[in-house]
Amino acid sequence: MSSDISLAFSHPEARAAASAPTDPRDRISLRDHVVEADIGAFQQERGHTQRLQFNVVVEVRPTPEPLEDDVDRILSYDRITEAIAAELAEERVNLLETLAAGVAERILASPQAMRVFVRIEKLDRGPGALGVEIVRSRASVPVKSVDESGVEETLHPVVAYLSNAAIDAPDLSARLDVLQETGLPVILAVGLPDGAVPESGQGPTQRRIDLLAIEQNAWRLAARDPRCVVVATRTEIDWAMRHGQMVVWAPSKIVLDATDGPKSPARDAMALALWLAEQMAATRLEVHGTVSAPAGSRVPVETRPL
Repeated sequence: MSSDISLAFSHPEARAAASAPTDPRDRISLRDHVVEADIGAFQQERGHTQRLQFNVVVEVRPTPEPLEDDVDRILSYDRITEAIAAELAEERVNLLETLAAGVAERILASPQAMRVFVRIEKLDRGPGALGVEIVRSRASVPVKSVDESGVEETLHPVVAYLSNAAIDAPDLSARLDVLQETGLPVILAVGLPDGAVPESGQGPTQRRIDLLAIEQNAWRLAARDPRCVVVATRTEIDWAMRHGQMVVWAPSKIVLDATDGPKSPARDAMALALWLAEQMAATRLEVHGTVSAPAGSRVPVETRPL
């Protein structure tokens, strides 16, 4: 059996370890948790319970110190089993994929959870186990809004990176018009301003200087068009998305507060924009101007030349 196939059929913990970054997160896991449920798309499955086996791995934020042996400071195993029970009790579903996605979303609602692997297998549908496995991260949990009729809507914004040339271009207003016409929430991101940025010679200090320089450029964009409202917190971004307001991201607070923040230097503004797009479960990252888009994105990247 090849290593890829062996990994595919290993416990999700092996997949989590194999795909972990150089500074892997702590993980908690649930193995071989079996429950009975009425699930399935075929008529012969309806009205009959069958055994489902769950294997779940959750990558968590670093535990705050001191831990003091306090269960309230960690993500409890009960949150995993409770997520499974709650999702099964919600409504009957046809697909394991639907059930797995619901379980993952419930687990990721816990502040400590960062990424989750969920494998569900039907044990009674054949001589072997039939199942699915999904991976979801906090980056892919979208903002939700409720309209006047009480219907819940999932919001996937467009993150648009504007180069300095795009900010200064005479067609800036027209570009913003096109972005608004999509009907999607719009988050604008910018990079360092033209010209020299002060150099400190120290990594953490330089990161703050670069982030502040990006924010100065955000305010420069705001001065070009009144629709460009500068925001600094996730709460402000979420509110703007729910109310159809275009915003410009001032990155310092969100980046510096993030436990699992971007690994690239702050002056790599395109990497910051991509990180934001992943955090917001954006439908795409639009790059306006002659800027190289980073490779390996989990979010589609589209280029809009000047």
